[in-house]
Parts: sequence; structure tokens; C-alpha cells
Amino acid sequence: MIDVSEADLSAALHVSRFAREVGAGSPYADWPALRQAAHDAATPLSPDEIDEAMASHPRIGEKPTGTSASANFSRSEQQAPDASDETIAEALAEGNAAYEERFGRVFLIRAAGRSRAEVLSELRRRIVLDDDAELEIVGEQLRDIALLRLETLFGGAA
Repeated sequence: MIDVSEADLSAALHVSRFAREVGAGSPYADWPALRQAAHDAATPLSPDEIDEAMASHPRIGEKPTGTSASANFSRSEQQAPDASDETIAEALAEGNAAYEERFGRVFLIRAAGRSRAEVLSELRRRIVLDDDAELEIVGEQLRDIALLRLETLFGGAA
């Protein structure tokens, strides 16, 4: 059995409804049951929920501050083999600024397992999308990040 708290769920995805909804189903028989409940609760996220979740995400390429579970997750997720490449870091900073001007929020991507070069390539691809298409992608990325975070916490549970 997997017993999840709203604090764990909020660290995975800072959306009140998500934490309440998934938390209400606890305890879960196993990781696949928890994963399915979290996936369903995060699909789709409303525009207001996306804004709520985005408030806790740092810019890609910037070191997260604080010691919260969410900040610790972000630090781990943004590690990449090319993280010290100054040229990519500068391009990400410029891309982040352009993205924020274009969409009014920070660029969000599931960074875990991706190089900074891959992140930069995706930023450049997405910055030209229309608002609705990009908002849908952001919601999907938030869900995918939440599922990875929950798997880190509970994926090995029996």
C-alpha cells in the first residue's frame, strides 16, 4: 500500500485540486494505481491550474533556490552533461527572456534526461507556436514532471 500526503503531491505538482483529488484516493494498492490516479487528475490542467503550478517552477538553466521538496526536485531534474556550457547557458537565458515576453510565463519542459542543447532546441521550436498549442504542451509537461517526481518518491514501493 502507498500512502500519499497532500504535501508530497503538492511537491510533485503544485495544484490544489490535484493534491486534494489524488490525496483523497490514498492509500493506493501499488505504484501503477497511484500513477494512473495522478495521470488522470492532471489530464488536462485548466489554464488557472497551469498558472498555479508555474508559480513554483524556476527558469530552465537557473539554479532553484530554497530547500523545499519542489526546489530539490528541480535541482536534480536540471542536471545535464552540458550544464556548464557557457554558450548554451547564454542562449537559454536569451531564449527564456524571449519566451517570457511572448507567453507571459517561464518556459517549462521536463528537463530530466535531456541535455541543455535539447532543451534549447525545444524552446526554439515552441516559441513560435500559437498560445493554445503552447498552453496544452505546458500542461502536458507539468503532468509528466509530476509523474516523474511521484515515481521518484513512490515508484519502488511495494
